[in-house]
Amino acid sequence: MQRRRFLGAGAALAAGLAAPAVQAQKSRPLRFIPTSDLSSLDPHWTTSQPPQTHGYYVFDTLYGVDAKLRPRPQMAEGHIVSDDGRTWLIRLRPGLRFHDGEPVLARDCAASLKRWAARDVFGQTLAAFVEEWGTQDDRTIRIRLKAPFPLLPNALAKPNGMIAAMMPERLARTDPNTQVTEMVGSGPYRFLKDEFVPGGRVAYTRFDRYVPRDEPAEWTSGGKRALIERVEWHVMPDPSTAAAALQNGEADWWEQLQPDVVPLLRKRRDLTVANTNPIGYTGVSRFNHLHPPFDNVAVRRAVLLGTNQADYMAAVTGNDPDVYRTCKALFPCGTPYGRELGQDLITGDLDAARAALKASGYSGAKVVILNPADVPSIAPFGHVTYDYYKKLGLNVELVDADWGSVIQRRNSRAAPEQGGWSVFHSWWIGTSIQNPAVSTVIRGLGLKGWAGWYANETIEKLTAEWLSAPAEADQERLADAIHREALATVPTVTLGRFFILTGYRRELTGMLEGTSPYPWNLSWGA
Repeated sequence: MQRRRFLGAGAALAAGLAAPAVQAQKSRPLRFIPTSDLSSLDPHWTTSQPPQTHGYYVFDTLYGVDAKLRPRPQMAEGHIVSDDGRTWLIRLRPGLRFHDGEPVLARDCAASLKRWAARDVFGQTLAAFVEEWGTQDDRTIRIRLKAPFPLLPNALAKPNGMIAAMMPERLARTDPNTQVTEMVGSGPYRFLKDEFVPGGRVAYTRFDRYVPRDEPAEWTSGGKRALIERVEWHVMPDPSTAAAALQNGEADWWEQLQPDVVPLLRKRRDLTVANTNPIGYTGVSRFNHLHPPFDNVAVRRAVLLGTNQADYMAAVTGNDPDVYRTCKALFPCGTPYGRELGQDLITGDLDAARAALKASGYSGAKVVILNPADVPSIAPFGHVTYDYYKKLGLNVELVDADWGSVIQRRNSRAAPEQGGWSVFHSWWIGTSIQNPAVSTVIRGLGLKGWAGWYANETIEKLTAEWLSAPAEADQERLADAIHREALATVPTVTLGRFFILTGYRRELTGMLEGTSPYPWNLSWGA
């Protein structure tokens, strides 16, 4: 076997073995207002952002990403790849422990990877190449592949979707279709079960035995130093309540600001308003492909044709042109594959869309729109769609609910008139859908894929080719072919790219950029 250095990080890896102790600030908790309720505690369960943010608090990952989205060792000390590319040995850093005091062993990680790969889109892609999730010794994970998979660290490091969180083997052996509810991780914060109030409050305390890497923190990689001892989440579905709490000192950090309060908060000398996610977000409408009317590709194409992205972007940003742009692409604009190949397919021409709907054979099937009324950065999409669908001529019903209820109902495969659904909206952080392997919104995995259950063998075949493409030009050609196939068959409607600002007390220092509101590195300044 041949030793391969991982991104030239050898010196930093060695230094990370003897990281200094972290001194927590014990006097003041951090009071955080998340974008929505913590609907699930299991980071392997849903792509919803709050459970993933929670996952980063409680669990750790073998690899993380830096600001350039490159994978970096996190729990891993490094790895060795065999000459034929089919065996990976991932060595754990020494001294890693779970919150119950037990050491983190390779068998815990192997079981965690197997469970994660059964649910995550990139994980499922990787799993198709895996012959065995195994171990060589207590500190060495051994992954045997059927064929080389050079993007393995990228899969384990990806910051969104469902993170590859490491948990004890006894929890990781839970059926992937059953949620894990016992929260024992090895991350920088411990979940306080006795203080958890669903829909109200979540509390965490610093894990004193967590040893961060001895290098700067950057996105989900590097030294995750828990400098603030206690973090509390306070769920506030009403934006006016959240804004008041931030202004009067009852809250310290509001994850996603409402556009109408941004001008006011920017005037406050005690607050900072910032964009901590330079990649941005892509808004989407997701169809249910199992039931009429959206099991008919012609109906989906008609909806795509008449979509006016500017209406959606104006609704979610308060019509602030500085924080949005239209983007007629299913890969995010500003990323390598984000070419606007949908210019002729997404015109906003309502008359042309009506004609296309009539030609599709649509005969009045009911359309049920699920809408999370308590998520200000998504809820406006549902109302724009409701208005658009009525003008288009669809038989439409808007169902406003809380985010947790939307998550539960969108997992139902029942017909819309029997408690199911037809379309829901969400946004994806750009890093989550930037290439064919990770893009849940276009992968054609059918019943194994994201809610909506879009199946497309052509996309899956092209994705497999992309994963093993020998040159960048080949990757670009294949990505464009995947993109065009997705635009033609419409698994999802893209609504545009936008940025969501965050607001926090000016004395809170050390805020990191990234795709989640990371709690590490933060401290109370003078």
